[in-house]
Amino acid sequence: MALAELGSKFHWLWRRDLYENGETECHFGFYGGAPTARLPSDAPRFLYFIFQSKAGFFGDTENLLSVMQIPRSFCRLFSTFSKSQRAISNSTSLNSIKELHAQLVRAQMHIDPSSISEVIKHYALSPQSLPKAHFVFNQIQRPTLLVWNHMIHGLSKSDRPNDAIHFYNTMYYKGIQGSHLTFIFLFKSCARVSDVRQGQMVRVHSMKLGFESYLFVSNALIHMYVCFGELAMAQKVFDGMLERDVVSWNSIICGYYQFNRFKKVLDLFREMQAINVRADSVTMMKAISATCFLSEWEMGDYLVKYIDEHGVVVDLYLGNTLIDMYGRRGMIDFAGRVFYQMKEKNIVSWNAMIMGYAKVGNLVAAKKLFNEMPSRDVISWTSMIIGYSLAKQHAEAVKLFQEMMVSMVKPDEITVATALSACAHLGSLDAGEAVHDYIRKHDIKSDVFVGNSLIDMYCKCGVVEKALQVFNDMKTRDSVSWTSIISGLAVNGFAESALNVFDQMLKEGICPTHGTFVGVLLACAHVGLVDKGVEHFKSMENTYRLAPEMKHYGCVVDLLCRSGYLDMAYNFIKKMPIVPDVVIWRILLSACKLHGNLVLAEIVSKKLLVLDPSNNGNYVLSSSTYAGSDRWDDVIKIRKLMEVTNLQKPCAYSSIEVRI
Repeated sequence: MALAELGSKFHWLWRRDLYENGETECHFGFYGGAPTARLPSDAPRFLYFIFQSKAGFFGDTENLLSVMQIPRSFCRLFSTFSKSQRAISNSTSLNSIKELHAQLVRAQMHIDPSSISEVIKHYALSPQSLPKAHFVFNQIQRPTLLVWNHMIHGLSKSDRPNDAIHFYNTMYYKGIQGSHLTFIFLFKSCARVSDVRQGQMVRVHSMKLGFESYLFVSNALIHMYVCFGELAMAQKVFDGMLERDVVSWNSIICGYYQFNRFKKVLDLFREMQAINVRADSVTMMKAISATCFLSEWEMGDYLVKYIDEHGVVVDLYLGNTLIDMYGRRGMIDFAGRVFYQMKEKNIVSWNAMIMGYAKVGNLVAAKKLFNEMPSRDVISWTSMIIGYSLAKQHAEAVKLFQEMMVSMVKPDEITVATALSACAHLGSLDAGEAVHDYIRKHDIKSDVFVGNSLIDMYCKCGVVEKALQVFNDMKTRDSVSWTSIISGLAVNGFAESALNVFDQMLKEGICPTHGTFVGVLLACAHVGLVDKGVEHFKSMENTYRLAPEMKHYGCVVDLLCRSGYLDMAYNFIKKMPIVPDVVIWRILLSACKLHGNLVLAEIVSKKLLVLDPSNNGNYVLSSSTYAGSDRWDDVIKIRKLMEVTNLQKPCAYSSIEVRI
């Protein structure tokens, strides 16, 4: 039989199955040497696949061209295709992919699934060219499973994971069964869109085809259930696996970590070690983070030892976790050692070091790192501002925030709240108002935290009207908001307003706190509402189940003393269920001096000198009490007692804010 006849008989096979059956072109190799071979009408496509798969039968390309009497122009075309296919496997350049696509179109091979699959694969994996992949896919009459998988893979990684699920459903209804790769991509897509129903359906399909026993499929399934929040199902899949690798362990560990099951994370790590599964950087990162949340520092040290002994690679993320752990423990030298050994650092690394230095009060080192940072974000600035505030360097905190306001970094609500707190401590109204203006102009989210900070700042600066305005403008208030405005009004002398706000608070169903009652008792003391104050004090325990603290007892003593009920105050102190501190006795002694009650003053004075003999203020207060009643002999005795105990009266001072 002539090769040309044989070729024409087999040609229909090519068109039927688009070269999926590789045996057809084998016959041309078998009958090699026939000089009368002629090409079918779709010769470019036909020959290209012969060249790709069966040129070996002829020894080399030149023999094949000679045997089949193929023009040299097609030889050049084949050479171009071969080079393009090799290039595309080594390059993901979109231009090279487009070039190959254009060549396939010119050769009328763009609707062939076997030839176009690589183009679709690379188009699908690029967000910019994903629509192009869809267009090319739609031109193929009978896409192969490989082509379907390329599309599903690309969509699963894109911002359109729902389309990956839709593609699979279409493929399924066309009677095409997926491979293990199909289900890996689908489980990830279902996880991303939290489609539980579709995820369960896909799992049923994978089980019917026997793919759930595949290691990578089970790993993807665990990840999907974790994303659904179904830890029990994830654990069930994990327990049923015949084979596990470190990815399997990491998947279930990450799941428990994600839902704050930190003890379980460490238990799983111990199980890994019991069966000699070697942990990697992901395992160690989650385990060390778990020790941080649980403050299990002994376990943390063991994990560090494990990293050293087993040569676990300390990558960027594990390095940042180690810095965070050491920073939390105040072991800043160890954190620095990790930081400077890291080959790659990001802004998280720098921020973790700055926060660590700030926590231990080493603001010089923190500021040095801050200045050396290649770039800064809001966390960098906030960490430094908080560090200065914690160190009581409020002026530096305000100054740094002012620098931040002119930088390109926009502060968040934590930053502005910290800056406002610093302004409040300084009593700097100008700086506080500047921060408030910045919040309004730059549309910074004014949450409850920021609102409370503004109320506190304005109250401490004595501008109660603006504090009330902020309070009234707040859409959402918590107990801190009410407590701040009540205390601010009381301290600034607006006692009646404070009590009115407290009544409003109770009407709105807000439960008062310990801090709220401090403000209420102060307000009652300022206006002399003794009965009302005592009533509120008793309601703490009787109504709100709040055990009074030392500051509340002090407020009641102050309330009674201001109204002249010194004996009642003394009896109240003696009946306290907790031992009164020196502050409470000083309040009573000051009242004795004011009201000239020397009998009680002597009793209280002796108590103070026994409780706190090294405090010169107690001696000065006792001396001035005697001097107010012209008992100079007793004044001299107190002064001599001060000399014996080597105490001196401190120099008085005051501070003011200077506006330049």
